[in-house]
Amino acid sequence: MARVSKRHLLVWFHALTSIGWMTLALCLATLLIFGRSHGDRSAVLMAQVLDKQLLQHLGTASAFTGFMLSALTPWGYFRYWWVLTKAVISVSQLYVGAFLLSPQLDHETWPRPVGALLMVSALAFQAWLSIEKPWRQTPWSTKRKLPSAPGWLYLAAIAVPVIDYVLFKAPPLSLLVVLIYPFFRSRALRRAAAA
Repeated sequence: MARVSKRHLLVWFHALTSIGWMTLALCLATLLIFGRSHGDRSAVLMAQVLDKQLLQHLGTASAFTGFMLSALTPWGYFRYWWVLTKAVISVSQLYVGAFLLSPQLDHETWPRPVGALLMVSALAFQAWLSIEKPWRQTPWSTKRKLPSAPGWLYLAAIAVPVIDYVLFKAPPLSLLVVLIYPFFRSRALRRAAAA
């Protein structure tokens, strides 16, 4: 059996959390449509449980691992339009999901299932972007190929969302790493270029 690289483990974890996020968004839409059309309050309550206990964590872990794959590999954050598009969609989905859709799960309005279906569509589009990698490089891209990060950082990127879930039930560590790591990488790349 071939040895699995640490990068492939992070890719696997990203795919697992992304598929989970998309599947749960589809389940939420199904439960909300069923609950609304049949007057079944328990379906709406189950949607709330899935949203709070699982979907939010999978969404955060998916976005975090996607950002870390960009940061740890030669893809970078701003080198390719498809990566940048995925990042913008992910941040938008997290914002819309956490601040607009999730608080509305208790209200009797139709936008709830529509919002969940739009989330599923956006996630499916992101999956297509990951496979096809369309479009050219951005104007901010350099000709020089960025090096990949050390293997232990890929394993750390898997551990961070797990630690967030177990210890905090929220993503403070993920958010901190995504915001701070690019500065460390940029500094390391400048030092390597100067040497």
